[in-house]
Amino acid sequence: MEIARALAGDPSLLLLDEPAAGLSMSELDGLRALIQEIADLGATIVIVEHHLDLVASLATTVSVLERGRVIASGPADEVFADAHVLDAYMGSRPVVPGVVKSVA
Repeated sequence: MEIARALAGDPSLLLLDEPAAGLSMSELDGLRALIQEIADLGATIVIVEHHLDLVASLATTVSVLERGRVIASGPADEVFADAHVLDAYMGSRPVVPGVVKSVA
């Protein structure tokens, strides 16, 4: 409902803060489709979200912050494999050689 209200003003920029919070997997798929449709209409969308699969499927650029500072920014696959991001949010680095690529 909040997204519909925001769209009523025909914005060129839409800021979504945790839009997937509390959604089931089927609702998450619907949200993904809705956000993609809005983007396809030309709106710029900024999403603050912890559902990384949602972010990865939609974002052209991902930025990760730690204590208010950007620690990585770029394509989702690079950012989610960044050593600093993994250390900050997962507590460890992957053990597969070649997976970690720093974008900092």
